Amino acid sequence: MTSRAAPKASDAIATFLGSFSNPMEVIEPVLPEIAFLGRSNVGKSSLLNALVGIKGLAKVSATPGKTQTMNVFKVDQGRPYYLVDLPGYGYAKTSKTNRASFVALIDGYLNRRLTVTGLVWLLDIRHDPSAEDRTMAEILGDRGLPVLAIFTKADKLGTQAIRTQARAITRALGLNEEQAQVTSSKTGAGIAELRATIAAAVAG
Repeated sequence: MTSRAAPKASDAIATFLGSFSNPMEVIEPVLPEIAFLGRSNVGKSSLLNALVGIKGLAKVSATPGKTQTMNVFKVDQGRPYYLVDLPGYGYAKTSKTNRASFVALIDGYLNRRLTVTGLVWLLDIRHDPSAEDRTMAEILGDRGLPVLAIFTKADKLGTQAIRTQARAITRALGLNEEQAQVTSSKTGAGIAELRATIAAAVAG
């Protein structure tokens, strides 16, 4: 996905459409879909709220693993599109049944859904890639969809540490530097750039 001038957050009109457990759920009208993917505690809901400029649109929980379905939001900003918040992966403190259902939903979405335009893959910049992150890198590589790696929680590190960690994670997961952006939902760093990148992707 490439970048262009960003619309202002105040221009965004986003609405929650619903939660779906079927990765092949038909959503009308058919629009470009940008999926948010990442570990359970990576900050997906906070980043989604910062992206559209609407506090509380996606529910932020203190309990990792709270998102258990495919949560869909419609964004009317330039060309309309859907933001799809997928369940987090890698969270151990839930039942085996729940973990299996999360895996099945994510796998079905990534491998069988034809309306996916691009994937925003969230990674906590403070930590080296986990085994689950490395497995996901292989899955995304096989799928062949446009992937943008977003490093979250940059406010937790200093400038030099951000640069060092961003390079290390990018290298470890076999990504190109052009595929990665650094963000902070708390300070707003990198949010305008992410918004612009997504706008360019859905515009085609």
